Amino acid sequence: MATVVIVGGGLSGLLAALQLAKQGIPVTLFERKQYPFHRVCGEYISNETVPFLRSLGVYPSVFQPPVIRELQLTSVNGRAVTLPLDLGGFGISRFSFDAFLVQHIRAAGATVKEQSEVTQVTFNGQGFDVMAEGQSWTADVVIGAHGKRSRLDTTLNRPFLRKRSPYVGVKYHIRYDQPRNRISLHNFENGYCGISQVEDGKSNLCYLVHRDAVKKHHHIPELEKAVLHRNPYLKEIFTNAEFLFDRPEVINEISFATKGPLEGHVLMGGDAAGMITPLCGNGMAMAIHASKLLAEEVGAFCRNEITRDQMEQRYATRWNNLFAKRLWAGRQIQKLFGSEWASNLAVNLARFAPPIANFLIRQTHGQPF
Repeated sequence: MATVVIVGGGLSGLLAALQLAKQGIPVTLFERKQYPFHRVCGEYISNETVPFLRSLGVYPSVFQPPVIRELQLTSVNGRAVTLPLDLGGFGISRFSFDAFLVQHIRAAGATVKEQSEVTQVTFNGQGFDVMAEGQSWTADVVIGAHGKRSRLDTTLNRPFLRKRSPYVGVKYHIRYDQPRNRISLHNFENGYCGISQVEDGKSNLCYLVHRDAVKKHHHIPELEKAVLHRNPYLKEIFTNAEFLFDRPEVINEISFATKGPLEGHVLMGGDAAGMITPLCGNGMAMAIHASKLLAEEVGAFCRNEITRDQMEQRYATRWNNLFAKRLWAGRQIQKLFGSEWASNLAVNLARFAPPIANFLIRQTHGQPF
């Protein structure tokens, strides 16, 4: 039986490992951190994923995740509107959900190697040589699920690395009277901040900001007071919420540049294949759906039903058909956020042209699968 190595324990990697293990395929997943841990992430998952997660027995009902049915949008100067989310979603922290999935993966027979970073992947014509923590591994298939950027991207000389990204992501968990059924998107100058509930009555607060703003104000607390607080909704949150982290989770160089689902014969999933702008947080849903495509095509290859060329071509075609348009739409919609003029336009569109606003929201959601 062919063997599979998965680089990175993001949602696409974790769920691909689970599905492949259930097919009886030997799979080893490498994660450079140790579960559970926090990730800079919106922590909202579109309901398009629910049938699939239930079919695998991993819908996280044990956490009683809040069901989210409406979107609140505010502009830089505090104009606000609330819209229904036709499909909606649920909130769950990556700290809890990823560790929950790892338990299921191990129970299914997959190997999970924590605190083990893959530093080199080389295709030798027949399979792969993989280096991790000074040891060598072999695999017939390698899946990249390593998130927004990693050493593997550098090793593969991926084109998106050649252009620096100006975005910084910052995340907190807080206790705040955020309506359980709402995700809020609050604009500020050169950025925007999402807040929605996750499990245990906590809320996830995650914002994207231009690195020049961070440099100008030197420290994140100073940035928040000088810039984010200009939006009265954010000022109220930062003034009255209980912040649960000693310090925020921060990630630099977040890139929304075009990447692609295949690089050096490595099949990419989740943010490693392409990161959607974090509007309504649907990168998590895309990563989950990508895991289904990965497991189907890799499983067929491991059973000798298709060739490597067919596996790669079919996966790339299916991935592009499902996600390329959503990624493009997210990049265009993002232009409506992060400035006073543009955010007021977005709020006015939502107020006075609800069909247009609902159309834009649908572009970032997929169909149930």
